[in-house]
Amino acid sequence: MGNCQVTDAAAVVIQHPDGRVERLYWPTSAGEIMRSNPGHYVTLVTFYISRGNSETSNTASLPTAAGETVRLTRVRLLRHKDILLVGQVYRLVTSQEVTKALNARKQERMRKDQAELIKQQEQQQKQRQRLQHSTNVEEGVTQVEKNEREKQRSSRYWRPSLQSISEIGS
Repeated sequence: MGNCQVTDAAAVVIQHPDGRVERLYWPTSAGEIMRSNPGHYVTLVTFYISRGNSETSNTASLPTAAGETVRLTRVRLLRHKDILLVGQVYRLVTSQEVTKALNARKQERMRKDQAELIKQQEQQQKQRQRLQHSTNVEEGVTQVEKNEREKQRSSRYWRPSLQSISEIGS
């Protein structure tokens, strides 16, 4: 009677979409589970225990008896040939949910790539403006230097044009 928890821990736990929990006490392939549940995929579920009450939108939270929350951190699709290991928790997910999640991931990736592209374009624009400003400053300096040189070449020194005064009486 005291060893009931040991056998529960040594089982493959499969959660169905309708809430039913299936326990298998031997390793089996994901393909067998998918054949027995057509239209569903098997996913590996990773949990962790969090003591905080902060909730994020990407994770599902379930309260436990001790006031802690168990958060779903990762759901990974399994291939047909993958073996379900004893002691792991797996979830059956419908094909519609999988396509919805894949489309959402694709949209998120596209948004991220677009944001990075916009950021790169802004940086390139700033760099062009800095380069243009520095060339304008250099052009202004060179223009001033050219003007000074032209003044020196073309200008003659000023010479007074005075009439000579003759000296009277000496």
